[in-house]
Amino acid sequence: MINRAPSLEAVPLLAEALDREARLRPGVLPLDLIVPQRLLDRALFDPLSKASRQPGKEFRARLSGICWELSGGEGEAPRELALIVEALHLGSLIVDDIEDGSECRRGVPCLHQQVGLPLALNAGNWLYFWPGAVLARAGFAAPVELALRRAIDRAVLRCHYGQALDLSVRVAELRQREVSDVVFATTRLKTGSLMELAAELGAAAADAEPASLTVLAELGAELGVVLQMLDDLTGICVERRRDKGREDLVLGRPTWVWAWLAERCDRLSYLRFRGVLEAVQRGELDPLLLAEQLAEQIEEAGRAAIRGRLERALARVRARFTDSPALAELERELARLETYGG
Repeated sequence: MINRAPSLEAVPLLAEALDREARLRPGVLPLDLIVPQRLLDRALFDPLSKASRQPGKEFRARLSGICWELSGGEGEAPRELALIVEALHLGSLIVDDIEDGSECRRGVPCLHQQVGLPLALNAGNWLYFWPGAVLARAGFAAPVELALRRAIDRAVLRCHYGQALDLSVRVAELRQREVSDVVFATTRLKTGSLMELAAELGAAAADAEPASLTVLAELGAELGVVLQMLDDLTGICVERRRDKGREDLVLGRPTWVWAWLAERCDRLSYLRFRGVLEAVQRGELDPLLLAEQLAEQIEEAGRAAIRGRLERALARVRARFTDSPALAELERELARLETYGG
């Protein structure tokens, strides 16, 4: 029997599930090995509890439920779908913070700052593999479970391609004409793949028709791109998020800010901004001054690009699912998404 999800407005869904997992002795350890609970808690479940209790917006979990309903799923979406995508997301955040050398996440010290890098890295990696156990216990029919496993594997692989680009490529090494393509590819692989997975899980679990599955997977991918656009834009335009924007500038990351700038500026103007970035990286200029200059140049274009992507994505879904009551819920979620970071 597949368990149905309660409202995601309640306690953090992932935190609640991890609390249960910590007490699920059969299957936690192989061969019925006996380890005192306090040792497992200290080594793994206490760090996971710290990480999973920080409030998030759960866009991916909600999208999975909406796509379940759009695809004709009956009742509440299986809670396992939301758990899988939220676990993968949290694992990626933990590892991403380690790889970036970040200090804060969601207003508190990053997990590796709280418990040390080794325990945090192990916890993040555990979250990549735990979804397989969640899926095995869910009770899906074998063909559905296989489809879901393949979707998970494909998404995680693509995310690592995107993360490799995000970690290694710097805007200073790109030609102006290359910036937009590289930023889009990195975003589509990293952020887009996980949001695409959220949509695909909901649709595949509900046994959606192939054409419907394609439309919803494309919706998820587009929303992932929009989410990264918003993250990059608000990092320079919203005061309370400028620590993130400052980090991106100091590290010289090729974000959507630089993609929009490269599209709008002539060669000399773009090179001038690149020169200012180099001064920031040498410590000769406050990155907030560059952030203000960039915001003045690209905020309007960025918000227009975000709005256009959302409208096009919604139009395709409306055309496919004309009479579904879940469309109204999707529209509310897209409106909530657009205010992200604001």
